[in-house]
Amino acid sequence: MSGQRNNRDVVIMGAAETDEVGKLPHLSTLELHTQSARRAIADAGLTKDQIDGLATVSTPGPVQVAHALGITPTYLDGTSVGGTSFLLHVRHAVAAIRAGYADVVLVTHGESGRSRVGAPPYPRQSDSPLAQFEMPYGVMGPPTTFTVPTLRFLHETGNTLEQLAEVAVAQRRWSARNPRAMFREEVGVDDVLGARMVAYPFTLLMCCLVTDGGGALAVASREFAEAHGTDKPLVSVLGTGEAATTPMVSQMEDMTTCRQFTLSSQRAFKEAGVGTTDIDHLMIYDAFAHVPLYGLEDMGFVGRGESGAFVAEGHTSPGGRLPMNTNGGGLSYTHTGMYGMFAIQESVRQLRGEAAAQVDGVETSLVLGNGGMFMSAATLILGRG
Repeated sequence: MSGQRNNRDVVIMGAAETDEVGKLPHLSTLELHTQSARRAIADAGLTKDQIDGLATVSTPGPVQVAHALGITPTYLDGTSVGGTSFLLHVRHAVAAIRAGYADVVLVTHGESGRSRVGAPPYPRQSDSPLAQFEMPYGVMGPPTTFTVPTLRFLHETGNTLEQLAEVAVAQRRWSARNPRAMFREEVGVDDVLGARMVAYPFTLLMCCLVTDGGGALAVASREFAEAHGTDKPLVSVLGTGEAATTPMVSQMEDMTTCRQFTLSSQRAFKEAGVGTTDIDHLMIYDAFAHVPLYGLEDMGFVGRGESGAFVAEGHTSPGGRLPMNTNGGGLSYTHTGMYGMFAIQESVRQLRGEAAAQVDGVETSLVLGNGGMFMSAATLILGRG
């Protein structure tokens, strides 16, 4: 399933995660960054002295990570807009490389989300708009923040609670094939609906994991990668997009659709010169079970109200026509708090033919990232070779 291909001048030439993901109390946040970064540099066949760009979120920040690695970057990006930040870093790296600002940009992530070793304290919200307009009504943290949009989405689209549970079921089918996944036992709809209630309608199995881990990417021009890299397959960055709407759920114009999903994906499709029918593999950020349903509809893979049935009918499961979240996703593989890096990593593995649950014939993969509670979004369309 291939469409018009272009923009193959910038590639991901190195990609790696930390040795392990899950419960890692022996590693600090910074150590998770540096371990994954060194592995990605080695995967690309480079040395640290060949890295001249570094991008990561604001804590611990690109300066501290670069210093810990012994890198002196001349291009820095500290964009921090939630779990989708790393998709934006890739997009910005593409622009920087095309502009001649850097040869190789290292994008790093490390987060002690479970063990909280070296992690920053949770920010105080007492003087924030959130404290004024949402927290007094009991809305605090992702599980409660996402409940109202999800219930409205189910009500207006006709998707059902059982179909919401099917998202978790489908992703366990994938994680069962992934030895690194935290949850590997397959489950059914009754198991998901019967799990401990967290915040209606979310049961425990509809909520993301809380883990430790990290990952890193080496982004470079094709010319540089072919001259300096290893024999690892290159992954082209075909198209990218980013968008942001509101910092709070209560400010959404329409809680049943995520406008930034639509805006960022439209930009990526246009840049890549492809459409939904040209995508072989899909990674949609799944902090909670409803987000993939929004993503499928808002990006145009299915029509309004059709996402639940699409998943329930097995189209995103092993053997389905649109394999989605093939590492098990944030629900079953890992979720450190900012998941976007791990979604990119799985797309790269699928395109290289290295995934634990490898899908045959993957030539294109789309990654959709969500930041905050429907705050920001970014889309990457990646291609083999």
